[in-house]
Amino acid sequence: MPLRRSLLVAVALLPGVWTPARAQAPVSRPFGTLREQAERQQRWLRVRMDSVLPALMRREGVDMWVVPMREYNEDPVFRALVSPTTFAARRRTIYVFHDRGVVDGVDRGVARLALGGTSQGGVYEVVRPTARAAGGAELRGDEQWRLLRGVVERHRPRAIAIDVSRDFALADGLTKAEHDAMAEALGPAWAARLRPAGALAVDLLASRGADESRFYADLARLTWDLVDTMFSRAVITPGATRTSDAVWWFRQRVADLGLAAWFQPSLTVQRRGAAAAALGDDPVILPGDVLHCDVGIAALGLHTDVQHMAYVPRGGETTAPAGLVRALAASSRLQEIVVAELRPGRTGNEVLRAARARMRAEGIDGTVYSHPIGLHGHGAGAPVGLWDRQEGVPGSGDHRIIPGMWYSIELQATSAVPEWGGQRVRSGQEEDLVLDADGTARWAWRRQTEWRIVR
Repeated sequence: MPLRRSLLVAVALLPGVWTPARAQAPVSRPFGTLREQAERQQRWLRVRMDSVLPALMRREGVDMWVVPMREYNEDPVFRALVSPTTFAARRRTIYVFHDRGVVDGVDRGVARLALGGTSQGGVYEVVRPTARAAGGAELRGDEQWRLLRGVVERHRPRAIAIDVSRDFALADGLTKAEHDAMAEALGPAWAARLRPAGALAVDLLASRGADESRFYADLARLTWDLVDTMFSRAVITPGATRTSDAVWWFRQRVADLGLAAWFQPSLTVQRRGAAAAALGDDPVILPGDVLHCDVGIAALGLHTDVQHMAYVPRGGETTAPAGLVRALAASSRLQEIVVAELRPGRTGNEVLRAARARMRAEGIDGTVYSHPIGLHGHGAGAPVGLWDRQEGVPGSGDHRIIPGMWYSIELQATSAVPEWGGQRVRSGQEEDLVLDADGTARWAWRRQTEWRIVR
């Protein structure tokens, strides 16, 4: 046998080693090939740039928005501005958006310039000094800032929006060094026109289009399917399986599908007569246990976030005890209350106050900590409470909800369970919700209203 062939055979026999034969194995692609996914995401980007951005700039009274960033220190709004084939800023990239307004009755739209970087599939006009463009050299350092000043002087904006914010991390992407360099290059007169982008950056990240919502239903359904399997005898063998076993099954299965978990999944146990401290961090799952999972996956730049409850039946049981059924009904009812109050135009704090008032009136002992979701797991927009801020969230909670936003309706209700000797059981639920362009609220896929039974 020739040496090269013998080496290939030897390597192929090693466990876990890639071989050409393995490369031909069928691959599960729930959302198509990477190329097909990227083409779909590129269409979403064009809709965002052509339709959403101009409307937001005009709503905020901003005629120029400047977003500078350096490689591997990208502004959080980067995800809303670039093609799926762009993983990082190029050296320094300065995106400039200028509203050209309406001239002679014609809406000229928003000009999109890239000072450094690429056109993002034709979405941006790449601007370079003529003398350097001929030689193909890239912009560097002060040269970019001088080019920015030229753009500003040519368009003479009344206000220049920049990403600085005390309330929203996702709208606070401009670093001090970049801010100082930009202000110095623009000079005092133009620098005096810099102002926080605020709601412009937040709502551009938060706005979702119709096809994104169609895709999200599929992503939410896949999340449900994975939880279905995790909460079954295919994964859990009572008396043998630890919570970490189920958690790592979930992580591995998501990876096998070519997707990602955007946080470490969790699985916790509540057991009759046992305190949490007595159960430890990684208990063996037993019959009679109440299980709670918190999982989220990411695909095509979008994220899900789901918490579901499950019951491990004892011998002879086919469903959860009546007291547990009522406990889940309480948290499900609280979800309904929050969704009923979640309306465009209201602030997150207004929704929280109204929902908690109704919760107390109905005798539910619960907490509400729902959040926007989309291009980030804990997404841009108004939080509806935090687990430790049930009185409201100053600043970010005063932001207004807009049509086209998505929310994770996350909360819990705690109930005494007679079958457990009055022991209080926490029913934590979380389900993803879409607010359509007309403000109508609907579940991205569906919501849990009955106990999952591990069988």
